[in-house]
Amino acid sequence: MTKHNFIPGQRWISDTEPELGLGIVTEKSGRTLTLRFSAAAEIRTYAIDNAPLTRVQFQVGDTIESDQGWYLTIDSVHQSGDGLLTYAGTRANAVAGTLDEQSISAFMQFNRPQARLFAGQLDGNIWFELRKATLTRQQVLKQSDLIGLGGARTELLPHQLYIAHEASRRLAPRVLLADEVGLGKTIEACLILHAQLLTERAHRALIIVPPPLLHQWLVELLRRFNLRFSLFDEERCQEIESSNEDDNPFLSEQLVLCGLDLLTHSPDRLDQALAGEWDMLIVDEAHHLEWHEQNPSPAYQAIESLAGRIPGVLLLTATPEQLGRDGHFARLRLLDPDRYPSLAQFQQEQTRYQSIADAVDCLVSDRPVSEPEAELLADTLGEAPSTPLLTDIRDAQASAAQQQQARTRLIELLLDRHGTGRGMFRNTRDRIKGFAPRLFHSYPLTLPEIYQSSERTALAASRQLQPERGLKQAPGNEWWRSDPRVEWLIDLLKQYRREKLLLICAHASTAIGLEQALRIREGMHAALFHERMSIIERDRAAAWFADREQGCQILICSEIGSEGRNFQFAHHLVLFDLPESPDLLEQRIGRLDRIGQKRQIELHAPYFRHSAQEVLLRWYHEGLNAFVHTCQAGQQILEQLSPALHQACTTYPDNPADLHRLLERTRQMHEEISATLKNGRDHLLELNSCREQEAIRLVERLSMIDRTSGLAGYMEQLFAAYGVEAEPHSSQSLVIRPGQQMLTEQFPHLPEEGATLTYDRDTALAHEDRLFLTWEHPMVLDAMDMILESGHGNCSAMGIRHPAIPSGTLALEMLFVLECPAPGVLQAARFLPPTLLRAVIDQRLTERGDVIEQAVLEATPHPLPKPVIHKIVPPLRKHILAMISQGEQDIANQARPRLQQAKTAMNHYYAEEIDRLKALHKVNPYVRQADIDLLANHQDELNSHLDSSRVRLDSIRLLIGL
Repeated sequence: MTKHNFIPGQRWISDTEPELGLGIVTEKSGRTLTLRFSAAAEIRTYAIDNAPLTRVQFQVGDTIESDQGWYLTIDSVHQSGDGLLTYAGTRANAVAGTLDEQSISAFMQFNRPQARLFAGQLDGNIWFELRKATLTRQQVLKQSDLIGLGGARTELLPHQLYIAHEASRRLAPRVLLADEVGLGKTIEACLILHAQLLTERAHRALIIVPPPLLHQWLVELLRRFNLRFSLFDEERCQEIESSNEDDNPFLSEQLVLCGLDLLTHSPDRLDQALAGEWDMLIVDEAHHLEWHEQNPSPAYQAIESLAGRIPGVLLLTATPEQLGRDGHFARLRLLDPDRYPSLAQFQQEQTRYQSIADAVDCLVSDRPVSEPEAELLADTLGEAPSTPLLTDIRDAQASAAQQQQARTRLIELLLDRHGTGRGMFRNTRDRIKGFAPRLFHSYPLTLPEIYQSSERTALAASRQLQPERGLKQAPGNEWWRSDPRVEWLIDLLKQYRREKLLLICAHASTAIGLEQALRIREGMHAALFHERMSIIERDRAAAWFADREQGCQILICSEIGSEGRNFQFAHHLVLFDLPESPDLLEQRIGRLDRIGQKRQIELHAPYFRHSAQEVLLRWYHEGLNAFVHTCQAGQQILEQLSPALHQACTTYPDNPADLHRLLERTRQMHEEISATLKNGRDHLLELNSCREQEAIRLVERLSMIDRTSGLAGYMEQLFAAYGVEAEPHSSQSLVIRPGQQMLTEQFPHLPEEGATLTYDRDTALAHEDRLFLTWEHPMVLDAMDMILESGHGNCSAMGIRHPAIPSGTLALEMLFVLECPAPGVLQAARFLPPTLLRAVIDQRLTERGDVIEQAVLEATPHPLPKPVIHKIVPPLRKHILAMISQGEQDIANQARPRLQQAKTAMNHYYAEEIDRLKALHKVNPYVRQADIDLLANHQDELNSHLDSSRVRLDSIRLLIGL
């Protein structure tokens, strides 16, 4: 590439990003230069030696626009001694004027297809058609409200899509994701992030997770969402700083994943993260952030500092019931400290919802609305919106359809006006279908002599529940040589020799002993997963277990294996011991019992008769029914009955009455608390976390896109054009590899060794080693950008046999793009995507696009030799320029109503949304005034940017009558 003399103040256009508008050189330093693209509010830094830039130099006769909005027709061009251009000419009011190049409007575009035509640089017809198809698809993608939701390697589950759709459309979502275990909070968070990144509402994201889950998140982000995050630890930070100690490591990457310990162990690292200029923060396992009103933990304070600076925040946490009221308040306070200033105020608000919940129950259950309930609803919602609806519900003459419609509308009004619906999503297993049933197997065993001596001592109950930890270990005298549970486990593995079994126990020492026992006694290979292993070692163990062909039969985990890791390809869970927490038990089961699990889950629990193990097992099974069903009330019951449970563990079987009283009290409390949990504000929140009809429509729309997207045909055309070899692999799959005659050195995201891909979602879910191509996949998006940025296909010629183009005459097909350069956060494409406009002008300067249809040209292409084109075009230069000018005038007429339609739609949308939020702000404190002000500012900015929209000539095709 020719080395240019870049000078601050000069105007240049990006060859790879022409949509940015005119750039201006702001700085030249050493080997780099910086340009500001004001139209798109973007800054770009380039290496001087290979900057993909073209100098903007307008010619005599061109009309240019100033940054003040007036126009100048150029009569002469002058270059000053410092290399800057000044244009002299006539303004629209016939007054002479000059315009320095620094003062040219940044919204002007530099059109190049005609220059290529006059230079004889033509592409084949296939490239013109491919470019047109790319522009058409880009227009559809940019305008879709589903962007970011369909491109992930995930099942299309209604509740996940509903949450992602609701949250991702917000400018800076700050929400609590508190679905019950197994419903896919991680997928919901990643879908929201994926959509925010694709729509350019977010560019920089920081994800903070417990250290054991780092590599799992890293792999899931890439495998499911095609998001390449950089994993940061202390070593990585020091490596970055070693090259320049003043560098902030967190500014070196756009997408960063790190453990919470990196920020809590070093104040400097936290300060660097705080200076990271992030757009979104995601915190996994946020319920582990300890908070007390007068003494919040360092971890909580670290996240609080980050959440105070980062616009978008997603907290993945346990359910409010598991957190307790104080813990739930602490999480909400991270999202909106102004809304939640004190715990006492929050507790008072919570008590107000019980009566509202009772009224909601009557609406949901279709039972008659009593007079007190009707008065409450009218008082809550106001008489104007509620009175006619309540009249329909209580009118015996109203049809069933009328009554149901009125009930639905009343529920919607309540959902909008009350609860944390905008700040929190919580789905429960009771409302979400798709879970496999659970089958519980218990195996009573005789307590061996080695444990009997210690069983009745004053050991803690936890030691009685894991008696192997009370023994002194010596080579040849390990606990597993005498524990009957080991023999039982060996028999179980033989019984299910063709199945995968996940075993979870409380401690790493137990897991290590079990692996030794299987290996030494039976020669069985088992994968280990415990906290003494490095993260990489744990990942390898999990991958070995997951391998269907060469993998091991059993994975033995310590307790850390029951949090965050999912193994739903297995359906046998061995509970070698039982945790003392109902929540922890559910987390263990939740590693297999997840939405989308296809087979019945079988739980296997060995225990010693007449021991503390039997007491705990019976308490879970007979008291809480926690093995067969999830138990939201379990933790609350444990807090109240923990002394009684401990006493029963230590007195059984000598005093069985203690156990009987415990079980009876547990069953009673379980019924009472479960009934309480179904009432109150939670019911409203669950309804608002997945509005069923809207969620189903999202699934239907995305399923339709999967079936009819046309992506396979488009990619086939694109692969052929660029020389990528493609051949069938198996049903629904292709193998692609770089061809010997590829037009580009590196096709986007195509490895040298090639790749196997599929366009089918079910195939992608079954074969995770295959690329899952959708319109949102980086290979597809980057290939589309490659076409549009390269100029391929923007100038072509063909012969045509058509009555409208007599032999020997010309017509010019022109493709224009109406676009609105604007910062990504404004989402201007929702209202005015880059819109393809077509004009066909004949030699008489008459528009013939309605006669010469695109389908006709696609069906009957007649390639022309380049020498013919080179002979025809030069003599007709002025006439062709006149045809282009006529096309620009015709397209300007087409563009005006489209632009006005876009402005009308935008202003209507914002007016409705602002009015709705203003109304809700009066009755729902969860709606912030800041949200309303931000929408109003965005409306003003969009009006300004839409007014600056321009039509850009993207490509031309010369049509010669045959």
